[in-house]
Amino acid sequence: MKRSEINKVIRDMEELAQKQGFYLPPFASWTPEDWKTKGHEYDEIRDNMLGWDITDAGLGKFYEEGFALFTIRNGNQLRSEEYPKTYAEKLLMMYPGQKFPMHYHVFKMEDIINRGSTPFGIRVFNGTKDKKLLDSDVTVSCDGKKMTVPADTVITLNPGASITITPYLFHRFEAPADGGMVLIGEVSRCNDDNNDNYFYWEVGRFPEVEEDEPAYRLLCTEYPEADS
Repeated sequence: MKRSEINKVIRDMEELAQKQGFYLPPFASWTPEDWKTKGHEYDEIRDNMLGWDITDAGLGKFYEEGFALFTIRNGNQLRSEEYPKTYAEKLLMMYPGQKFPMHYHVFKMEDIINRGSTPFGIRVFNGTKDKKLLDSDVTVSCDGKKMTVPADTVITLNPGASITITPYLFHRFEAPADGGMVLIGEVSRCNDDNNDNYFYWEVGRFPEVEEDEPAYRLLCTEYPEADS
């Protein structure tokens, strides 16, 4: 993705969050220059990949396949003694017509919540440990209601509604083409984007960035190390 594109997406998400009355933490507005002054007291942000995460899944067509994401809080599965939080929280944004590739998690269980004004869909399949889709009925929980639907069903989440995504449950985010931008919440077990995303198609999790203008905000993979 071009840096100019990433910058625009972050600005759009900041504007949408503000419009919806969702306040991001202070480090959301740090500039690259601000980051140069941040010492080891902020290693929790660096080590647990908190902050901005804009991805096209390596497909090069962000407005068709991708999303914008901000990780608000997270623990660390590999360093649990140092970072003992067992939970994570994220805020996501999708543009009209945007989707995100089919995937599941092995460790993470999550609730996906509509935090905005536009309904969106979650397409669901049962999955196997070798990443195959099953043609079997899928049982999910939506706001305390247990429901069983056929494989390949798109479950619509209206504003305020949520769905629980369990391990090995394939899911695909789908924003309607005729709606506005979608603001999505995620509350989950602690998150590991490097090791716990299993995609049905071979895609990448983080984008390669083409530097065509200065960064507005740093992505969670770009923080400078703290001075000793």
